[in-house]
Amino acid sequence: MAIKLIKQAFKERACDPLGFKDAHGVQTLLQGAGIFIWPLAVSSFLAVFLIVERALALRVSRVAPDSVLKSVLNGDLDQVGPADGESVAGRLVQRWKDGASGEVLKAWTRNELIRLQRGLHLLDSIVAAAPLLGLLGTVTGLATLFPEQGLPDSQTLTRGIGLALSTTMIGLCIAIPALIAANWLGRRLEILSSRLDVLVEALEARRR
Repeated sequence: MAIKLIKQAFKERACDPLGFKDAHGVQTLLQGAGIFIWPLAVSSFLAVFLIVERALALRVSRVAPDSVLKSVLNGDLDQVGPADGESVAGRLVQRWKDGASGEVLKAWTRNELIRLQRGLHLLDSIVAAAPLLGLLGTVTGLATLFPEQGLPDSQTLTRGIGLALSTTMIGLCIAIPALIAANWLGRRLEILSSRLDVLVEALEARRR
């Protein structure tokens, strides 16, 4: 009996439980997620915002421009002027000129790196939370398939299966791109950190 109801539920949805074969496939998918679409939507919008904002903030020209790095390595510190103060490397050179050195200069470098990491912990949280929200929707959808008495009707069965599949798919569609972006941003931060380390060591060498 349960198998017949499942077959009937899938047949009512054109043999496509996510509704991708009709013109309103995306709308059907979003409606199938039920109330879970709201936290999933917030997670997706926040993830897109963080990825774009951090990608712009972690550009080489904004953190450690080649011109500043080459000027320091070549000993032409006079070439680093106030116009370079908008970059992290430019600010560190300016602090070095103001007398910061040794542990003080390294402390300023760590402070700048912490600022560059802003928002990445939220992106990591979204990567972890989005699949869990999908799993919660799956459990909720499956729970509706077991009424107190008897077997569920075809409408209840369709709604429960739709909730289970929709939330799982949306959660994974959010988490997978966010995970790839988080790894890419983390790698980019490591590269920029190494460039700043080279800069600080070059500045310290001039003090010796």
